[in-house]
Formats: sequence, C-alpha cells, structure tokens
Amino acid sequence: MRFLTKFALALLLPGFVPAEPYPLLATVSYTGAGGAAWSECPSPYVIDGDTIRCGAERVRLLGIDAPELHGCPRYRRCAGGDPVASRLSLRQALSTGPVRYRIIKRDRYGRAVAVVSAGVLNLSCWQIRQGRADYVARWDDGRIIAQSC
Repeated sequence: MRFLTKFALALLLPGFVPAEPYPLLATVSYTGAGGAAWSECPSPYVIDGDTIRCGAERVRLLGIDAPELHGCPRYRRCAGGDPVASRLSLRQALSTGPVRYRIIKRDRYGRAVAVVSAGVLNLSCWQIRQGRADYVARWDDGRIIAQSC
C-alpha cells in the first residue's frame, strides 16, 4: 500500500485522515466506521495466540482467549487446545496483509485490547474459525467481535 495517492486512499478507506496534506506513504493513519483511530503495526510479532507486539505496544485481540503457552493459572479457567498451534495460526494470519489495530480499552496489565486486522482479515475471527481460540462474550466490549464474525 505504499505509493497510493490520497484520492486512492479515500476510495479504499472511507475514513482515511492524512497526517499531512500530501502524505508520501499510505500508511499514515485512518479511522474506521466507528470513528476511532487505527494504528499501523509495521513489524508485528506474535507473543501467543491472542497477543501481538507492535513496536513497544503489547496488543491483545478483543473478545478471545487462546491456550496459554506457559500453563493456566489456578485462579482462572483457560482455553483448551494446543498453544503452539494457536500461536502459529496467528503468525500465519499476519502474513495476509498490512496489520493495523484499533484500541478499544486497556486491560489490568496495561495491554491495549484491540480489534486487529491483517489486510481485510479480522484476527479474532480468524482464530475462532480456525479453532485456535475461544470466543469470550464478557471480553467483547460492544459485541464488536460477535458482530464481525
């Protein structure tokens, strides 16, 4: 998406808001249907099946729970399944296009909880459809994932 004009971006991304009058790159920032700003994640790194790192920002996928890589704490019920396969599934999904995220809230650990996409693919929906994460309604603020999937 690098050398697109402002006009082309307006057609592709109706909520596009350039950071400067004539941006050189199409990867500045834009807003989605809800009006909240989306951020680009140029070098995403998969931590586990429901968390990625975008630069210094840890981003947790909204509305899902993936198997724990380091075991489930006694105080909670964790998603079942293969944590390594869940992580690999998310890594595979990241290769489908540019990764961007829209922060919905912060969790108690300070992580950004966000709607995350790779190209046109919603990563929370991807993990659920692949059977690599469980949908958790109480973690889905505004039922965003329920409506997307």
